This record gives sequence, structure tokens and C-alpha cells, in this order.
Amino acid sequence: MKHWRRPLLAVIPVLLAGTLLALIAGPGVGFGAASLVLGIMLWHQLLNLARFRLWVLDPRPENFPEGSGVWSELFSRLLRLQRLQAQTEARLQEALTRFQNAGEAFPEAVAILDHDNTLQWCNPRAGSHFGLDLQRDRGHKVTNLVRKPQFVEYLQRGEYSAPLSMKIVGAAGVETILSVQVVPYGDREKLLLGRDITRWERLETMRRDFVANVSHELRTPLTVLTGFLETLSDMPEADPQMVDRSIKLMTQQAVRMSRLVEDLLTLSRLESTTAPPREEDVAVTDLLQQLHQDALALSNGRHDIRVRIDIPDGLRGNQEEIRSAFGNLVSNAIRYTPEHGRIEISWTEESGSPVFAVQDTGIGVEPHHIDRLTERFYRVDRGRSREIGGTGLGLAIVKHVLSRHQAHLEIRSEPGKGSTFRAVFPPERLLHASVPHAPRAVAGATSA
Repeated sequence: MKHWRRPLLAVIPVLLAGTLLALIAGPGVGFGAASLVLGIMLWHQLLNLARFRLWVLDPRPENFPEGSGVWSELFSRLLRLQRLQAQTEARLQEALTRFQNAGEAFPEAVAILDHDNTLQWCNPRAGSHFGLDLQRDRGHKVTNLVRKPQFVEYLQRGEYSAPLSMKIVGAAGVETILSVQVVPYGDREKLLLGRDITRWERLETMRRDFVANVSHELRTPLTVLTGFLETLSDMPEADPQMVDRSIKLMTQQAVRMSRLVEDLLTLSRLESTTAPPREEDVAVTDLLQQLHQDALALSNGRHDIRVRIDIPDGLRGNQEEIRSAFGNLVSNAIRYTPEHGRIEISWTEESGSPVFAVQDTGIGVEPHHIDRLTERFYRVDRGRSREIGGTGLGLAIVKHVLSRHQAHLEIRSEPGKGSTFRAVFPPERLLHASVPHAPRAVAGATSA
């Protein structure tokens, strides 16, 4: 009732004045004058109402009408409400923009689905993971867009406590493993999340393979040790020849396990250490002479081993790690080169880069094996590798050492003709000697 008070207060004086004028000048004059004033007031109301109608059809601030009387107050209130609404919409739009920017920057795929699994919004990462495009696929059911039976079943089952792992193949044919999680929220809406877990799955596979390989590598020597110990313990009288043979074989297996454990510890230390290696000046010439003596002892006169030093320069790096990497390359060449074969250890410079190389006339490997030679426990011929005492970790150690020194390993091999392993270091690691040096070759043990 209070909303009508001001209009009534405007009409009542007109009616009273008309009644008074009718009593004085006659009914016609009084009611005529009152009708004229009321008509003018009605015209004023209709005019403001028309202005209001035109503004409603085009409610821009610059089109806002200027009323008079009660309409002026009404228009002022509406203008304030419009400004408040514009400010609220601006804040909401800003919040929505921030949400969309955050969603687009999110490293995981994010998609919003309604109660009917219809796509409402998704970030760009959902395009690479699920093949979704917001402009193209908005309003479509996601089960028609991601046609994976396990995904459709997971989404329709409604049990989202555990994520779903599924494989997808991208446009480039690259296989990716996704962890898909659905999070219900709001009024039967869903948040679809997709995370690339390919790397973690590969790491888990490597871990399982690593444990299996270590167990397999240790099983044979442990079986040998256990068998001989049981045999010796069951013998009523010790047979000297049997004891000597058993001790010799058990020692070989113990050495094999010891070498395996040492390589495992070395590889574990290299893989777990994120800090750069402690660097020093490595005298490669002296190191190669030591490796040459070690190679002669390991070969025991079965190979022709030579050292070729073309430069006197040293190397900036970790002495222990460099020796381990170079030693593994040399020992591998001796193990895989038949008797009377030739092995050359060289230290040269190519295009400013120092290169340590080991070339042999060994058995060589097929081309399809070369890319996998640095994998842990990867062997071309498992039987031969165990027979000659290899642990299957040498080249993996070499790869990690070279990586820590910004170097890389080049492998060239041909079955039946031999192999060449080259450790190529960056030029900035070369320590230039202050005195000139003439290339020289050091002959090793000739063929027996």
C-alpha cells in the first residue's frame, strides 16, 4: 500500500480542487478542470512509460531516460541497479576468465560434463589426451567422442573411487598411457581428469624387469655355491681334487656376484645423484697407460692390445667415473673379442672434441641390437655373456657417466668384423697441454 501513497497524494488534491471548483463555478467547470489536469497527469505517466519501454528494448546506459517526478526517482534506482549488475557481471566474468586460464594452464586434461555426460567445457590438454575440441564438441556426449569401450563402461558404471588406466594412440602414432579419474560435484555434474602416466608406467616396468633380472643373475651363482657346499658337506671323506675344483668354481661365482653387486652400486649411485660430479683435471695419457696394463692382465696374452695417443691433452671431469667408463669399454672389448684378435685403445681429437675410442676385431652385433646395448641387463647373447663373466651393466654405467659429462656414446659394429665404441666429449672439457706432442702408438701383448 505504501508504494501507492505518493501517486494517491498527487491525485487527491486534484479531486478536491475539482470538487471545490464545481461548488463555486458549477459542476461542468469543476469536473472539466479536474479531468483536464488528470489527463495531463496521465499523459505524463504514459510518456514516461513509453520512455521506459524504449529503454527496456535497448537497455544501454547511454539510452537511459530522464524522467520527472516519481519517474525520475524510479529511473535513478534502475540506473543504480544496472550499474551494480554490470559490476557484478564484470567480477563474475573476471573470475570465469581466471578459472579458464587456470584450467588451460593445468598440466592435466580437464573436462566438465553434465548429468548426461555432455561436454560443457574442456582445456587444451584434453585435446591431446582425449581428442576433444571445445568449439567443435561442446554439447556432445563425451561417450560419442572418446570411443574406448573401457572408458565408456567406466563412465556409465558410476563407480569412480579408483582411476582407470587406458592406452591411447596419438595422431603421430605415439602410444600414451592415461590415468582417467571422474569426480562428481554440484548438481549431478562431473569433472573428468586425465593424467599422462606413460613415464611412470615405464619406470614401473623397468623396476620390475630390474628386480627380475637381478634375481635371475644371482640365482645361478647362488645355485652353484649351494650345490657345491651341499656336496662337500655330504662327502664322508674329502677328495682333494673335488675340493680344489669346487673351491675354484665357487670362487668364480663369488667373484661374479661381487662384480654384479659393485656394478649395481655404481649404477645406483650414478642414477640417484642429481648433483654434478666433482671435477678435476684427468691426465688421460696416464689413465690410458693404466688401462693398458689392466687390459694386458685381463687378456692374459690372448689378444694384441695397442694404445694410440694422438694428443697429450687431458680432460676435465671426475677421475673415478671416467676411469670406470673407459675401463668398461676396454673390458667389454676383451671379453667379446676371440683369441688372437686385435684391440686398439685411442685418444684423439676430432673437430675440437676429445674422443676416447676402443676398436676391436670381435664378434660384432647386428644393427637392430645397437640402440639397446646401453640398457641394463640387455645382452645380445645371454649365454655367451654369462660365460665370459659380464654383468650386463657395463654399457649402462658408461652411458650415465658420459651423460654426467655432457658426452655421448657412438657405437659402430658389424657382425663378424668387430665393433668400435667412441666416447665423444664436448670441446670445453678438453685440457690443452702446454708442450707439443707427437702421436705415438704403444704395442701391447701380441697374439699368443
